[in-house]
Amino acid sequence: MIDLSPYLAPGSGVWWGQASAEPTALVHALIDQADRIGPIRAFCGLSWDSRLTTELPASISLSSYGALGSLRRLSRQGRLTVVPCSYSALPKLFAEGALPCDVGLVQVSPPDPDGYCTLGVGADYTADAIGHTPILIAEVNQRMPATRGTPRIPLSRFRAVVETDRPLPEAPERPPDDAQRAIGRLVATLVEDGDTIQLGVGTLPSAILQALSGHADLGVHSGMISDAALTLVDKGVITGARKEIDTGVIVTGAALGSQQLYQRVTELPVEFRAASYTHAPQVLAQLRSLVAINGAIEVDLSGQIGAEVRQGVYVGAVGGQADFCRAASTTGARSIIALRARSAGGSAIKSALPGGNVTTPRTDVGYVVTEYGIARLRGASFSQRAARLIAIAAPEYRDELTAATG
Repeated sequence: MIDLSPYLAPGSGVWWGQASAEPTALVHALIDQADRIGPIRAFCGLSWDSRLTTELPASISLSSYGALGSLRRLSRQGRLTVVPCSYSALPKLFAEGALPCDVGLVQVSPPDPDGYCTLGVGADYTADAIGHTPILIAEVNQRMPATRGTPRIPLSRFRAVVETDRPLPEAPERPPDDAQRAIGRLVATLVEDGDTIQLGVGTLPSAILQALSGHADLGVHSGMISDAALTLVDKGVITGARKEIDTGVIVTGAALGSQQLYQRVTELPVEFRAASYTHAPQVLAQLRSLVAINGAIEVDLSGQIGAEVRQGVYVGAVGGQADFCRAASTTGARSIIALRARSAGGSAIKSALPGGNVTTPRTDVGYVVTEYGIARLRGASFSQRAARLIAIAAPEYRDELTAATG
């Protein structure tokens, strides 16, 4: 195990990569040594590491842009500090030192013959943070593919290196159920051939991608891609042939999926870019065909979206939703919110968002889709919005929602 004490001191700030690119060997070393080193400020994104939720030392104060994956448990325990921000803000927050960045822990591909590594399947905020982090420590994983999109990193840039040969973490996913498949079919009717889509990962996004199998020449510009996108590439559905920029190329920040996806990214027309590119307003504004498809926890009768808090506990994130919804609704094609009609034993469509937690303003939402239909909000008045949203709510809650409109 690597000794981190030469690189960390009491009060140091450390960040690490997320999801499939999380440098597990280094994170576990940090967990094991934190009490001996002293108080440490830490930042990470989506994590599937159970040790973070069961063995996180009191000496580590952990923050994140959201409560995603295993971090939801920490949020429920009151041990996670959430920095509410759009994903596009992360590069500047690192540049300003607003996020911990004395030391960065990264997972990289093995060096090429010239001694250069890549960030593999996880560029996202890592690619931006490394430029503002004086000390970088790398887990060089023999199974991390060398990918295109971000500048290669010389092995000499790392102050210390740990070599591993382990499978990348796979994204947990269940087969879509009937409601999710119904939502997927409805969303597919709002996507046109040649559109450039943005979509997250998970069961519902996968159901939506499956429903797009009959489309043609779709492009992808998204923060993340999954196996469902790989399937559409194989079918010739995703070609990127009509993209206004990066024509013929899938642009993403990270891949979250199976070993098959990780093994095949090097043969696909995909480039892994920094968050300062994937989520930048000036980049998204060039994609006039952009269709943003995002999930939510709840929506109120005016069309405001809540995607962060459930029953008083922070369980989500602003993430890229605000960035992509704004671009798709102003300079792009369509902004779509897809969600189940029922949430946590109640209606996902509410008269008002509990606690007033608004992730995406109503002005940036063009359509809301549930398994009961499509509500077009673009150009609609408040009364029209309420009526259309009530019409796609779960039937048992419609009378209650109608009464709430007065």
